[in-house]
Amino acid sequence: MQAVAPTPYIEQVDFASYLDNFRDTLRRVFHVRADIDELSLQRGLPPYIMREILAANPLAVWIPSEYGGRGGHVMECMSVLEAAGYESLALSLTMGINGALFLQPVAKYGQEEVKHGVFERFLHHQNLGGLMITEPDYGSDALSMQTSWIEEKDGYHIRGVKHWGGLTGWADFWLLTARRRGADGQLARDIDFFICNVNSPGQEIYVEEYFNNLGLYLIPYGRNRIDVRVPETYRLQPHSTGIKMMLDTLHRSRTEFPGMGIGFLRRMMDEAIAHCSERHVGGASLLTYDQVKERIARMQAYFTACSAMCVYSSEHAGIEHDLSKDNVAANSIKSVVTDFMQESAQSLLQLVGAKGYRLDHIAGRAIVDSRPFQIFEGSNDILYQQITESVLKAMRRISESNLFSFLKEYELTSRAADYFKNLLNFEVDLRMSQRKLVELGRVLGRVVTMDFAIELGERAFRRDLVENCLEVLKHEIESLLAQYRSSAQAVPIIDYVEDASWLGCVSAANS
Repeated sequence: MQAVAPTPYIEQVDFASYLDNFRDTLRRVFHVRADIDELSLQRGLPPYIMREILAANPLAVWIPSEYGGRGGHVMECMSVLEAAGYESLALSLTMGINGALFLQPVAKYGQEEVKHGVFERFLHHQNLGGLMITEPDYGSDALSMQTSWIEEKDGYHIRGVKHWGGLTGWADFWLLTARRRGADGQLARDIDFFICNVNSPGQEIYVEEYFNNLGLYLIPYGRNRIDVRVPETYRLQPHSTGIKMMLDTLHRSRTEFPGMGIGFLRRMMDEAIAHCSERHVGGASLLTYDQVKERIARMQAYFTACSAMCVYSSEHAGIEHDLSKDNVAANSIKSVVTDFMQESAQSLLQLVGAKGYRLDHIAGRAIVDSRPFQIFEGSNDILYQQITESVLKAMRRISESNLFSFLKEYELTSRAADYFKNLLNFEVDLRMSQRKLVELGRVLGRVVTMDFAIELGERAFRRDLVENCLEVLKHEIESLLAQYRSSAQAVPIIDYVEDASWLGCVSAANS
């Protein structure tokens, strides 16, 4: 099928004008047509709001130019996520789900016979798409998913249960992940991806339950019963294995998290500076207090580090790259930036005080909206463990046991390693406990981030922001290294009730 001719507005307008139009649309719908603080108290977006947002065609940046989109340039994708994230983290996540978890994998792995029709629906009919991987009994253990498929005449029959898919009940298209069920009933080890058009007969997905998610009210989540039949052409075509296709997709999505993070972090920083400039305590502006300065300086450092990540992602996350093996970079970016997002939200709430502890205030929403970013698409604890395991594997491969010697030559840390020559100059225990793997992963993720920031400084980014960022990261890494090198190993006491009542410890004179 021939690709659609590019839409003149989408393809030919310069990106600055395109982005300005999107920002103007967001300001109009969230601050004139409606009040974002009030909208954020209800679940879902009113249809007229979503229609106006999608009318600006923000998803076009993820669609290749030969199908009428803007070309899939990651820099443009990140900029759209940033603009959305400044106004609404939930909206930015909605854009990210559509772009990184549906449009990009379809663009890279979809069969030519279906791409035109799918992309046309997004460009001209305001369709939405998402990805279903997680299952009720198999969250982080995605490779054990039980959703299965069998081949039938002219297509595939897919059955199973998925939950926590963002845009549940909203999306017009889904990427469904499943394992092949053989004639003996056994499931294959590899994983396949299938496009599902819920508006087509036989492809309807039944929502069994909508979840009352704690934050991100604008995005519906729930449990979905899958029993669909899709055409043969709706199966994605991996370049090698389905597992590598899934890793490539997830690593690309994680690498693009800074697009969502940068708008959010800028908003946290702007809100903090504005509040502390206007608020006076003891006759002095909050900005004159040293602890307030420390919090805002740390927020600015996180903003700068995220800016460095955006530069890296813009140059490394295009669909022309195979990211299936780039787990250290992808996992470092996702885990560190989401930690920074939550820390910045906590700081804003602390600075704003009591009035910020409301869902209709940006500080209160920021806490609950940013928290799940540390969990979905890989829990940060697991990702930090995987970072360490990948580094240890690379060290064993070259028979290197000294951490500094390795990091000094490692592509992702060579610039930053010298800042910690003495602290990192030790032999790594290749058989460390899981908690130590996580602790060292937190260190390594921030060394990688610091490396990005150093390179950012070499590209004429504002120097004082970069220096502040390096100072904050250096302090965090030193603290985390101290924790890692501590020998303390607390263990839980499961049967703790006996002799654990404080009442029995009160002295007789006071009883």
